[in-house]
Amino acid sequence: MRADSLTLFSMPPGTPFLERLASALVADISLGGRFAGAPELAEATILLPTRRAVRALGDAFLRAGGGAAMVLPAIRALGDVDEEELVLDPVGLGAEALDLPPAMPALERQLRLARMIAAEGGEDEVRALGLAADLGRFLDMILTEGADMTQLASLVPQEFADHWQITLDFLKVLTARWPEELARLGYMEQAERRNHLLRAQAAAWESAPPRGLVIAAGSTGSIPATAELLRVVARLPLGAVVLPGLDLDLDEASWNAIGDPGTASHPQYGLKKLLAHLRAERTDVELWPGAANAARGAMRAKIMSEALRPAETTEKWLSRLDDLKGHAAEGFSGLTMMEAPGERDEAGAIALMMRDALETPEKTAALVTPDRKLARRVAMELRRWSVEVNDSGGEPLRNTAPVAFLRLVAEMVAEEFAPVPFLACLKHPLAAAGSDPASFRAELRAIEKALLRGPRPAPGLAGLRAACEAMRKEELREGDDPTRKEARLQRFEKLIGRIERCVAPLVDAMKARREAASLVLAHAEAAEHLAATAEEKGAARLWKGEAGEAASDFIRELAEAAPAFGEIDPDSYAYFFDELSSARVLRPRWGAHPRLFIWGPLEARLQHADRMILGGLNEGTWPAEANIDPWLNRPMRAAMGLEPPERRIGLAAHDFVEGASAPEAILTRALKVEGAPTVASRWWLRLESIRNGLGHEANGDASRWWKWAQEIDRPEKILDPVRPRPMPPLDARPRRLSVTEIETLIRDPYSIYARRILKLPVLDPLDADIAAAERGNIIHEALERFVDAYPDSLPDDAFGKLIAIGEEVFAAALDRPGVAAFWWPRFKRIARWIVEHEREEREGLRRAWAEARGEISIGELAYPVTLVGKADRIDLRVDGALDIIDYKTGVLPSVKQVEIGLAPQLPLEAAMAARGGFREKSVDGAPLPSARTGRMIYLRLTGGETAGEVRTVPDEGGDLAEATYGWLVDLLRQYEDVKTPYLSRPRPMFWGRYGDYDHLARVKEWSSAGDDAE
Repeated sequence: MRADSLTLFSMPPGTPFLERLASALVADISLGGRFAGAPELAEATILLPTRRAVRALGDAFLRAGGGAAMVLPAIRALGDVDEEELVLDPVGLGAEALDLPPAMPALERQLRLARMIAAEGGEDEVRALGLAADLGRFLDMILTEGADMTQLASLVPQEFADHWQITLDFLKVLTARWPEELARLGYMEQAERRNHLLRAQAAAWESAPPRGLVIAAGSTGSIPATAELLRVVARLPLGAVVLPGLDLDLDEASWNAIGDPGTASHPQYGLKKLLAHLRAERTDVELWPGAANAARGAMRAKIMSEALRPAETTEKWLSRLDDLKGHAAEGFSGLTMMEAPGERDEAGAIALMMRDALETPEKTAALVTPDRKLARRVAMELRRWSVEVNDSGGEPLRNTAPVAFLRLVAEMVAEEFAPVPFLACLKHPLAAAGSDPASFRAELRAIEKALLRGPRPAPGLAGLRAACEAMRKEELREGDDPTRKEARLQRFEKLIGRIERCVAPLVDAMKARREAASLVLAHAEAAEHLAATAEEKGAARLWKGEAGEAASDFIRELAEAAPAFGEIDPDSYAYFFDELSSARVLRPRWGAHPRLFIWGPLEARLQHADRMILGGLNEGTWPAEANIDPWLNRPMRAAMGLEPPERRIGLAAHDFVEGASAPEAILTRALKVEGAPTVASRWWLRLESIRNGLGHEANGDASRWWKWAQEIDRPEKILDPVRPRPMPPLDARPRRLSVTEIETLIRDPYSIYARRILKLPVLDPLDADIAAAERGNIIHEALERFVDAYPDSLPDDAFGKLIAIGEEVFAAALDRPGVAAFWWPRFKRIARWIVEHEREEREGLRRAWAEARGEISIGELAYPVTLVGKADRIDLRVDGALDIIDYKTGVLPSVKQVEIGLAPQLPLEAAMAARGGFREKSVDGAPLPSARTGRMIYLRLTGGETAGEVRTVPDEGGDLAEATYGWLVDLLRQYEDVKTPYLSRPRPMFWGRYGDYDHLARVKEWSSAGDDAE
């Protein structure tokens, strides 16, 4: 072969690229005499675009050789930037290539750029990390495409907006300071180093061609330095370039139109540009031996070529379609297009297609999609058949168990062990703190219920210890065993101590601003201590498996790169760690299933399965939007000689054509995603237009797949949900009810059943920053002490006395966030309003009692019930009548609700007072006088713009109190019938409220089914 001749091959779209490549080389290394006298296969070198393709080609050689032992050629990846992958033949490289400075690690570059950005613009250095990552990607793009960075200074003519000049001023970080920083440190950019090595290899092979066969296969030459290497390989005496899916059917006019402005999104754009760089025409390209398409494949290739022809020549469809009409069935044979109603239906249908492939021995199937959410859905759907398939597109490293645990550890310490991050971290499966994981979580749940539910404890683990001590001092509740309580508190304190010892390295490191590297090491040490169990060391648990190894590598790289960042504020460390880990992706080394695969478009290049499923074909997903980067607009990119953003769409289109040209190809899309209508991919619409133009009907009913998927989940019988009707035996029904529980019994009897009969107390929310109930308790206590101190007349300085009492009451809660800043100022406004209100009300007052306790037996029942209550305040007027007062910090009931019995608390307390049921609050307190209640008063105390509000319900004759009492007797008499159920939400007027036990009563099930009346 002449030294100046080109050797170019192509394989048609849909050809099993690597299989044909391997089989042809195994059968005849000379490729039909083209390379006469070529050495053995073991001396050949094959260049492929990705590492995954390298591994797949090794398997293809194994299959081509029938499993026999063989020495494989050297197979290298062109697309990666690691030095060992790019120095293909170091013997022939010049000294200048071998002496290149090392590439700066990616993490160190991001950290140094963030520091520069912070110094340049006054930004927070941690917040600058995201901007540094974007800036690094911009720099990679500039260097990869071989643009001249010095041109940035002259890119803003007067017609552009002023902010573009501001942008370019900012980019001086790259044009001026960054090159100086690289030179000072003895580094060079990874992309620049790759370009140097590729060009050095090209020069070395051009001057001294290698002895063995060199084949560059599957690359489109999108990187200029790679294109230059391909130019040299194509002209080597023993060299050849194999192009993927070159369109040999497109007419000459359309081919010539590719490359014009606006055609970068065409699938052949990259290949035409590469041929131009190689100074070759399509006629110079031969088909790879054994890669000629069968008639069906050839016709599919023609249809795909027509469907995606340049927009400028679509008028040729009229004549071209006439020529294709007789072959439409042949071309569309094996091609299915399925539209599913929603993303779940699409995933279910795809999973069913893949599962169906397993019914044919040795048949393989692959889903190709850029939509990682769809990929995860399909993998989950396949698990219903116990089929494990992993997504080769990978998952974000930050979502893996080890890194998620590391993030949670950092957040827990940064937020000073606040309840939510504390529990999120320690409930992680990796957390054990040196004990058995199951017992650790059981003890942690006990701590959660006892100490963390409700208002937030004081900061740090010291706050948890203080909460334990406060609990130790609390009065014993009825039925509590003091010995058991003490033993439980000691277990809590022991566990808190273990956790404290585990996280001590990170807690100590985060006490002051320090070097980021020391924080990273302390962080890893603390996480290892927390991950340890009684039988296994923390490092063994934390770093095991693929995810653990990737996390360990990330921590090591971060610790090595962190000195470049310098010092960091401890409060920012959790964000620092999360931001840096979010850019990493963990890709599985091997597939979980031998015959089913999920690939991203990049991983799918050059790979093949018997059934190719292309999913997520909606605009914005595949192809993704051609977003402009924030640094340069289109004219500026053109002036720099950069490719337009649509180039990425062209590469995606090439991937689409390759997949859609497979003998059995299924294209899928969802009509709605997250409830919003979607727009079909432009390629889908083009293909549909061609099919309609050819008058070809769709191949079968593609909708059957998603309909079958729906049928799998459709139950044989649908049971109409019904409202629960628990009817416990009479001896289980409560015989002691408070006046507040009577209101609950009216509005939601099921809550009484759950709380009093099933013994299921309501848990307070986590991290409630002084809940409404506790706010009410604190205000109640302050007013209670004030009334106890001054039961008849006000002191001279009533406001000052009330404030002094308030300070005493609030003292125990002032260490909680929000109390001192929010509720104490409100209390002062409440106090001023109360004093003004009291001055008016106490004119006719004889005596006031606070927190009076009441109890009466309702003897009218067959099974007497004891009614108990505690009145916030009872005033005895000089006329002998009582005022019963209720303090509320929330919403007041309306007068109408009180009168019709829906808010019966005060009327029932009035009935109890009339029967002499109240006593002073001490254990042996004297009874209060029996008297009618003239007024029932609600005082709403908010401390807001209107500090207080009075709502009075008059009852001078006591009729309302007696009517409510009689109605209560009738209600309780109904519950003496064992057939009376404790219904959930029997009165629709209260359906707007969420009940504490609605989930237990399955309210959403039966209410949506229409069971809304009794």
